Amino acid sequence: MKFGPASPADALGGVTVHTLRQGSLVLKKGTRIGPAEVAALDEAGVKAVVVVRLEDGDVSEDVAAASIAQAVAGDGVHVERAFTGRANLFAARAGVLVVDRAAVDRINGVDEAITFATLSAFKPVVEGEMIATVKLIPFGVEGRLRDAAVEAARGGGLRVAPYVIKRVGVVSTVLPGLAPKVIDKTLRVTEERLAPAGATIIAERRVPHDESALKAAMKEMLGLGAELVIVFGASAIADRRDVIPAALSGIGGAIEHFGMPVDPGNLLLVGKAGDIPVLGAPGCARSPVENGFDWVLVRLLAGLKVNRSELMGMGVGGLLMEIVTRPQPRENLEPDSNRHVSAVVLAAGRSTRMGGPNKLLAELDGRKLVRIVAERALASKARDVIVVTGHQADLVEKALAGLNVKFVRNPDFAKGLASSVKAGVLAVPKQADGAVICLGDMPMISAGLIDHLIDAFAPDRGRLIAVPVSGGRRGNPVLWSRRFFNELMTLDGDVGARHLIAKHNETVAEVPVEGDGAFLDIDTPQALEAARGS
Repeated sequence: MKFGPASPADALGGVTVHTLRQGSLVLKKGTRIGPAEVAALDEAGVKAVVVVRLEDGDVSEDVAAASIAQAVAGDGVHVERAFTGRANLFAARAGVLVVDRAAVDRINGVDEAITFATLSAFKPVVEGEMIATVKLIPFGVEGRLRDAAVEAARGGGLRVAPYVIKRVGVVSTVLPGLAPKVIDKTLRVTEERLAPAGATIIAERRVPHDESALKAAMKEMLGLGAELVIVFGASAIADRRDVIPAALSGIGGAIEHFGMPVDPGNLLLVGKAGDIPVLGAPGCARSPVENGFDWVLVRLLAGLKVNRSELMGMGVGGLLMEIVTRPQPRENLEPDSNRHVSAVVLAAGRSTRMGGPNKLLAELDGRKLVRIVAERALASKARDVIVVTGHQADLVEKALAGLNVKFVRNPDFAKGLASSVKAGVLAVPKQADGAVICLGDMPMISAGLIDHLIDAFAPDRGRLIAVPVSGGRRGNPVLWSRRFFNELMTLDGDVGARHLIAKHNETVAEVPVEGDGAFLDIDTPQALEAARGS
């Protein structure tokens, strides 16, 4: 592969290494130089451009990434079309991610040009969730290296094990002092844990904390067709001869392992009654906070064996922070497109730079600023419009009376812009492929601009973020693919998401605009007067 500067004419057929901006010309990184690009470079007065050119025997970055991804993808894994040297792999169904660590290491060991990254092994995933990515560092690679990586991946080093256990029986033992509401809460928490796997509690029993009563209850659960039995003890298991393990042995079951190097979750019992797995739950399993019980439960629900060596191998990373709460059941995401885009109008701020009045309620040509923005969002191709309110919420919502918008109040509006972005993102409908985030103090934004952003948004071609640009400056609003919603939820304070745009620059679609509308926010009395004058 040849790399280096070349005149526009000599660069023909090459691929740009860096984004080039000169005057009105913008040539993005990764652009293949054709006759039109040569002419544009000459017209802009560009004397040299850095390009790479493939040589005989080389393979382009997209071809290499795609072939490696296809080779490593096993059962339950979907590979998306490669772009900019990246091939992303997604879960084709809900289940538990199974990773062949040796295969991953073999792929990454072929050459520094080829990288492969995955989510953590045995992570519960939902259909449509990104689980791995193959990324080529250069714009191309020698064919022999691609072939070696494909061979290293052969056989599929990545698969999603589907959930197979659906019927769960629960037995709770009772001692004086254990309130019924504690058991009620335990059942609710357990139902939430089972829900992502499509599993349900078919029956639950509450019996005294003694071996005889527990044996009868466990036999009943097996007779009812439970595919997994979970026992919550009124007292924690202290020994292999304690009530729960003794009851399991008493019905002809076997204790496979007691204890695990995960905290919280140490006092977990794993056993079997015939072919049916039995879990003696640690006390922490009554809480929704992630613990070792979760790690074992999801594997069993997916039909994966959990033996002693696997349990004792959970020590690295097994010290769990108690502040890390278990996520709520995840939504089922379809592959995104540009068919359904929501508009989110941020209208919760305190207008501190205005010196008192709420800028969103100021008028321009007889209409309040926030109403102008909301009306233009409604006039665009956006399927629905969400307005986030906070400061003087009643007045802002009154100013939008009669408009077909959904209001979402942000109780944390005083914490800054990020809190409103998060409130808006949470309100976006599940079926939406993305959201265009509009600022309520930017009345010069037109419905046409929002439409241009939606038209430029093309996830199947790698364009996941759409941004208006003029003279090399990026403005607002910004359209975000649903794939970035989790990252938007990490924002904090009174800052936007510019750093996320820079982080994912290869996925950005720049939409050229004229005028200052995409850059003019009215946050001072002077800016308001200037807008009225223009």
